[in-house]
Amino acid sequence: MTSPDIEAARARVPLAFRAPLAVRLRRVAIWTGFILLFAWCLYDFGFTPTRIWEGLGRLGRVLSFMFPPYVWTEWTQFAEVLSGLMETLSMAFLGTLLGAIVAFPLSFLGAKNINRLNFLRLGTRRGYDVIRAFETLILALIFIRAFGLGPLAGVLAIAVSEIGTFAKLFSEAIENTSEKPVDGVKASGGSRLQQIRFGIMPQVSPVILSILLYNFESNVRSSTILGIVGAGGIGFLLSDRIATYKWDEAWSIIFLIIGMVYLIDWMSALIRQRLIGKTETTK
Repeated sequence: MTSPDIEAARARVPLAFRAPLAVRLRRVAIWTGFILLFAWCLYDFGFTPTRIWEGLGRLGRVLSFMFPPYVWTEWTQFAEVLSGLMETLSMAFLGTLLGAIVAFPLSFLGAKNINRLNFLRLGTRRGYDVIRAFETLILALIFIRAFGLGPLAGVLAIAVSEIGTFAKLFSEAIENTSEKPVDGVKASGGSRLQQIRFGIMPQVSPVILSILLYNFESNVRSSTILGIVGAGGIGFLLSDRIATYKWDEAWSIIFLIIGMVYLIDWMSALIRQRLIGKTETTK
């Protein structure tokens, strides 16, 4: 099509080449509102070039204090850090496991292909939402007040938070299963429990395992933050080093945390390959 043809078509049907005036005005209004909101947030939060420049200068000085990283020369000092790492890892593991144990049976109540009672299913799902509305850090502060400082508060905070998350994700995985295996078990005379055991569970088990491994990795990082507010673990040691301006030790602890997260990610990938299998790629 030549340029004259395009111009002729534009003259005949201009709306095919340009949005209506109402649509253009609505777009302008939305973008104007977004830009004004963004500018107001910057102004209200004190984002000024001078403040940013001064902050970058102070950040540079802090980073200079971190290098070179601290190297522990005594086993007693490194043993304390290693114990904090293991405590953080244990908090994440126990919290994830306890949350999954409680969430697994609750997820069946929230799946529409399992629970046919609408009021019970919808009520259960709203319960998931209520639990997930509480941030893990807020739960940790509540449990620290109730049970005192230490890893117990962190484990309970992670477990309660994961109940809502796991129950929602598990129930959605159950709902997305195919009915054909279930119909096959039913046609062979299987009971309702056998239909779930042999028709649904083989389909959702890889998804559930993947969810558990991913959330465990995430909870390791969350456990570090919980330690800063008093739940123990490596986060408590990191907060202590920062409070006493031992930036080189803090940087070394951060390196260890990064290494631990990387190791967990690597091991999770191995577990997925062993239990779920490698993904086949087509060429």
